[in-house]
Amino acid sequence: MPEVHAPPTLDADTAARFAAIALGHVTREYPNKPDHTLAGPADARTPAALHPVFFGSYDWHSCVHGYWLLARVLRRFPGGAAAPAIRALFDRQLVPEKVAGECRYLEAPTARGFKRPYGWAWLLKLAHELRMLPEARWAGAIAPLAAILVRRHHEFLPVAPYPVRVGTHFNTAFGLRMAADYAESRGVEGGGDAALLALLRRTARRWYGDDADCPAWGEPGGDDFLSSALIEAECLRRLLPPADFAPWFDRFLPRLADGEPATLFRPAVATDRSDGKIAHLDGLNLSRAWCFRALAGALPAGDSRRPVMEAAAGAHLAASLPHLAGDYMGEHWLASFALLAMDEDGR
Repeated sequence: MPEVHAPPTLDADTAARFAAIALGHVTREYPNKPDHTLAGPADARTPAALHPVFFGSYDWHSCVHGYWLLARVLRRFPGGAAAPAIRALFDRQLVPEKVAGECRYLEAPTARGFKRPYGWAWLLKLAHELRMLPEARWAGAIAPLAAILVRRHHEFLPVAPYPVRVGTHFNTAFGLRMAADYAESRGVEGGGDAALLALLRRTARRWYGDDADCPAWGEPGGDDFLSSALIEAECLRRLLPPADFAPWFDRFLPRLADGEPATLFRPAVATDRSDGKIAHLDGLNLSRAWCFRALAGALPAGDSRRPVMEAAAGAHLAASLPHLAGDYMGEHWLASFALLAMDEDGR
């Protein structure tokens, strides 16, 4: 029996710590790594001029999921220590005129592929989380931006012939998985998008439905923060009916009960957390923990794979949870993945 690391729970103190990390960077403009195409001299502008809302956190996508973290903490602990600061930030930033600036940026011809699919997925994930809050004004403000990215999914996915299976931002399984929550969202604001959900399901089947006996021999890559094997499985768990997912999962990773492929069960080692790419490996451990927990939860109670996967989730979380802060290369984003690992709704 593998050693079991009891997973920590998201209590009020932990949530406040995560929120303090995010509040420390979502409005920190510099250092900044823009993903920006210049069509002319007038496009050479500062991050805050380009992105009135999401100008912090070193890059746009990290800022978006920093806001998601804050929205999740506010929903889970509405009376918590960080709640007043989160509400003040949202009232200052998630307003129609600032979101309109983000919309103008995305509608520019040069931004057609901006942050595809990772930033697209996180923005929809944020919009879903905001819908779950009683303060409807924030979800209403972000809705036009979400609508642009829903349209981008409808334009892009039907013409994308192949998935992208890397362990970084371009991974398409991660994009589908996160967008699914928005497409199926139910909350204070209602919501849900049946057409988008159907598109995500068709695309997942087309890209991944025939996959079997995944070797995972390429994991981990030196700058991975996603497991291409586990995030694909988590994508299919989220988008397939349970009766279809079970036989697919059996074929895809047939030796999980034996701890194989072994490379999936060994936490990655980040040797230099001041190096942004190497720091990704802490994110890999956290995202693996999220996937292992979600996938184990989809199995029957007596399934022999469950304790193996739950132990792996605990080991991966324990390896990187102490390293969420200390160097900005990890601090500007890792807490979001820790929150996924500890508190994501498996649905």
